[in-house]
Amino acid sequence: MDNKFIQIIKNKWLKSITLTLLLVGIIICAYLAINFTVEKAEIADIDLTKEKLYSISQETKDKLRNLDTDITISIYNMYDSVKELANQYARLNDHIKVEKVEDLTSKTKWKTDYGVTDTSAFIVIATQNREKMLQEYDLFTMDYSTYQQIDITEEAITNGILDVTTTVKPKIYFLTGHNLYSDTYFQYLQNAFIEEVNEVTQLNLLTAGKVPDDCDVLVITALKEDIKEMEKDRLIDYIKKGGEILLLLDPNLENVKLANFQKVLDEYGVSISNGIILEGDTNKMVSGAPNFVISTINNSSSITKNMTMDLNVCLINPGRLTIVSDEDLKAKNVTTEILATVSDKAFYRTDLQASSQSKISSDEDASGNTIAAMLTKQINDDTASKLIVFASTVFATNTQIQVSQTYYMYALDFSNNKDIILNSISYLTEREDNITIRKNVETVNYQVTETQNRIILTIIFTIPVLIIVVGIVIWVLRRRKK
Repeated sequence: MDNKFIQIIKNKWLKSITLTLLLVGIIICAYLAINFTVEKAEIADIDLTKEKLYSISQETKDKLRNLDTDITISIYNMYDSVKELANQYARLNDHIKVEKVEDLTSKTKWKTDYGVTDTSAFIVIATQNREKMLQEYDLFTMDYSTYQQIDITEEAITNGILDVTTTVKPKIYFLTGHNLYSDTYFQYLQNAFIEEVNEVTQLNLLTAGKVPDDCDVLVITALKEDIKEMEKDRLIDYIKKGGEILLLLDPNLENVKLANFQKVLDEYGVSISNGIILEGDTNKMVSGAPNFVISTINNSSSITKNMTMDLNVCLINPGRLTIVSDEDLKAKNVTTEILATVSDKAFYRTDLQASSQSKISSDEDASGNTIAAMLTKQINDDTASKLIVFASTVFATNTQIQVSQTYYMYALDFSNNKDIILNSISYLTEREDNITIRKNVETVNYQVTETQNRIILTIIFTIPVLIIVVGIVIWVLRRRKK
């Protein structure tokens, strides 16, 4: 083979490599150019996740449907995913504008009011007169039963918008002084109320003297002792003024004398049992535990309006509610709405020493017994008092329940417990647009490190180029052998 022929082969080989590398370079440049253009154009990402984790939920759309106040969402030093989510709000409502803040030179007020620095990461949601700052840690929470980080960015932004646009927040009081459970058991629930743009405070009737006039809903939980005569009178006064009550009431397992408190319940014609209901239907209990009773909330009830799916409540050690006869209800001007009942295989137990999970001879049939209800007492033509009652307290707490050797859940997180209680509050505070199924955000958030990011980019760009080059070399060598 003469030198001239070899030179021709070399020239062709170099030319092939050059053209291939040029083509690879063009592809990479095109990719970068398209990516840059898409980012600048802020084209919405396509959310392919089954739960639509990266899309604004229907809940948010419902809450902001009638928003008519101009809102500016300012983003500083946040992840691109946060800005993309904020842009979805802007596309949702013309009154919402999103701006990306590049530096804080002109934002001295934020530094003064909130103590942020140039290295902080935060969102400011503002109207003309009010503003709320969300720092990076406000966009995540921790599930301390699984130690997983949970992304709550959408919930935080939506509630931030409602916070700066809501002129009057409903006020929810928790009755204290005789409670079976300490306040810490309701911290999770109270935080959920606050996140729904309510104010939450404690009320001791013995010191306050009456239920405050600004009370929108009074929450009463299980009692360890009876209330005083004066407290009974003040609660009845509250009812006669049209007061609203959410009652989370355990069965009276210790047979505590609750004569005064029962007189309050008599205003609505309802009472709670001394024993508990156990389920006999394995499809209506949690992991074979008959005292974890699952029931579907009446889908035509006031607290499930416009729901597209059933909501299940899981009451733990529930009692049964006894409601007086229709004739007696009429005499009290009370109407009832049954929210939840047990199955036809359920049974009622007063012998709490019995360990059997199946029905025994001393148990009573509890087929169809009521475990949740709403009772409305008509005071006059213009005034009514509503009571929503659940025959369990534990189900609304942050009590940790072990569901496996390594996994715990808060009682409030079983079934749709949290949604059902929040919907009850929304109904009692006349915010029926808040009656919804809230987005499930229990996903682990994962962020790559700088080193991991370099490795990923190397894999994306370098390895394909090496494969192409190796392929060309092999092709040339094979041609030379022919």
